Amino acid sequence: MAQLEVLSALDKAKTQWYHFTAIIIAGMGFFTDAYDLFCISTVTKLLGRLYYYNPSTGKPGSLPPNVSAAVNGVAFCGTLAGQLFFGWLGDKLGRKRVYGATLLLMVACSIASGLSFGSTAKSVMTTLCFFRFWLGFGIGGDYPLSATIMSEYANKRTRGAFIAAVFAMQGIGILAGATVSIVVSAAFNNTYHRPPFNVDPIGSTPPQADFVWRIVFMVGAIPAMLTFYWRMKMPETARYTALIEGNAERAALDMAKVMEVELHAEQDKLDKLRARDSYGLFSMEFARRHGLHLLGTTTTWFLLDIAFYSQNLFQKDVLTAVGWLPKAGTMSALEEVYRISRAQALIALCSTVPGYWFTVAFIDILGRFIIQLFGFLMMTAFMFGLSIPYYSLRDNHDKHIVFIVLYAFTFFFANFGPNATTFIVPAEVFPARLRSTCHGISAASGKAGAIVGAFGFLYAAQNRHEGKQDPGYPTGLGIRTSLILLGVINALGFLFTFLIPETKGRSLEEITGEAEDDEGDVAQMKMTSGRPEITV
Repeated sequence: MAQLEVLSALDKAKTQWYHFTAIIIAGMGFFTDAYDLFCISTVTKLLGRLYYYNPSTGKPGSLPPNVSAAVNGVAFCGTLAGQLFFGWLGDKLGRKRVYGATLLLMVACSIASGLSFGSTAKSVMTTLCFFRFWLGFGIGGDYPLSATIMSEYANKRTRGAFIAAVFAMQGIGILAGATVSIVVSAAFNNTYHRPPFNVDPIGSTPPQADFVWRIVFMVGAIPAMLTFYWRMKMPETARYTALIEGNAERAALDMAKVMEVELHAEQDKLDKLRARDSYGLFSMEFARRHGLHLLGTTTTWFLLDIAFYSQNLFQKDVLTAVGWLPKAGTMSALEEVYRISRAQALIALCSTVPGYWFTVAFIDILGRFIIQLFGFLMMTAFMFGLSIPYYSLRDNHDKHIVFIVLYAFTFFFANFGPNATTFIVPAEVFPARLRSTCHGISAASGKAGAIVGAFGFLYAAQNRHEGKQDPGYPTGLGIRTSLILLGVINALGFLFTFLIPETKGRSLEEITGEAEDDEGDVAQMKMTSGRPEITV
């Protein structure tokens, strides 16, 4: 059966202004997501100095392991829940309607996080965790909705680059979070300058430093507020209006206005298309058509995020090796925020951000499958290259350049690789009525991997000898063994990538089987780039 005219027009459209508008509107949401999720790492040390200083230790205050895990991880838990809930809701109520709700939640909780109150350290951390959970919940909704909206607006020739450009705003958001922390900490340090901790342990942390982390959190609400109006003006995607709501006339009118062309409604053709495929997520038909695809998108995103979010395990060693981060005792509280933020900005600028934009440039040339496969392969190679001679690289001054290069390229090939493609593919391979739900499931699987990587491996990487681990932590496997395990995890990601179909250059309905000429009994997923044809 021929495709609806309105969907065909979207697939064949030349790149126009409305494409860039959609990228900016969806991308600014993702910019905010990244800012809110990653800015916490720039001020975690400051929270420890402000609220958990113990004079008897002779060291700057630091968050206890349980508090650190809660402050850093609660947003991940909220994100996982939000991905599942808003992904499902996006298929039930519409992408546009739910999209606005997630943004409002993010604005409210960004501001509330900065206003966390309490008379004790415990009460401040508890309220902060409460608001960051709900901030994460709103962020979670942005994953499936941003990807789905962009995939449904894009043309088939450059769809991968458009979705990748939305995701690339994550790198800009990380850079912005570090930049805001640099500016705020530098301004406060200039006004309330204090000596290093080893000169004046109490005076090294001015009371005014309590405003720094609050301002950093609250600034995250600004980009979200700026894009809310434009999100509400965006029409619902034609694929939701037509294929899910069954309103061909509204879909044609909305897209005619956006594309400035004349389109016909074709209600009869739409009714026949909708009557043919009505299987649900838990049906045998879905399992037969898309079961392997869902297994592929969930496992690869899970494995990727274990490796991606665990790379902070040895970031401290890298930053110390290059002299970007002196010992805590030689800095004041505000100087430490400044130096941590500057180091994170440099890492983002040199390896994280370029990787995202390499994906934008090449994804519709090389394809999703090749980029993801090659990315996992290179991550595996660089992780083993780091882990096997790890202590020699860390402790030998002559090898510090090699140490930094291996670390930077591991990040680069994560972003010019599976970190981008695991976001893109779930927005393409599932039918319209389940697209947002399945993307949410895939993203939630990834966030579960992030929790394992950020916290499971934090414990695993502790020194195996009693007394040499970080204060408050039990002994672990050691960082070298942990990095070798991460290399194995990357290799598993390489293998599970073979469950992912190539989607380059084809319409969404062709990919999902919604535009097949048959009676709906078989869905063909034809592979490009020389891969064999697979029938599900």
